[in-house]
Amino acid sequence: MTTDLTDRYGAPARWQRPVAIGVAALLAVVGLTWLAWTAWFHSTPGASSEVITYEVVSDYEIRARVDVRLEDGVQDASCRVRALAEDKTAVGELAFTPVAGSNEVVVRTERRATTVEKLGCTAEGQPRPR
Repeated sequence: MTTDLTDRYGAPARWQRPVAIGVAALLAVVGLTWLAWTAWFHSTPGASSEVITYEVVSDYEIRARVDVRLEDGVQDASCRVRALAEDKTAVGELAFTPVAGSNEVVVRTERRATTVEKLGCTAEGQPRPR
C-alpha cells in the first residue's frame, strides 16, 4: 500500500514558489546595493592624512610634516596630531586647518616628546578621521 504525499498533505499553491524566489532575489539586490554603497562611501573619505617626517626641536617643541589629501570640493577640513613621550603618554596635541599637500606643523609639548602620531583629518560629512 503506497500513499502519495500530495494525497495526504495536499499540494502547495502554484504561486508560492515564484513569489518566494522573487522576494529572495529582491532582498539580494537590495542587500548587495547597500553593501556596494557602504564600501564606496567608506573607501573615499573627503580628507585623509599621513605623517611624513618629524623632528624633535627641543624639550618643549616638535615639528612634523603632514601630507593631507583633500577631495575636490572639500572646504572645511580639520586635522589633529599628537606628540608622545618615551613612555607613550600624550605630551602635546595640535588641531589645525590643513591645505592640500604638505603641511608643516609645530606641536608645543609639556616635556620631551619622542614621536608624533596622526589622529587623522575629517571633513564635513566624514564620521571617522583618516
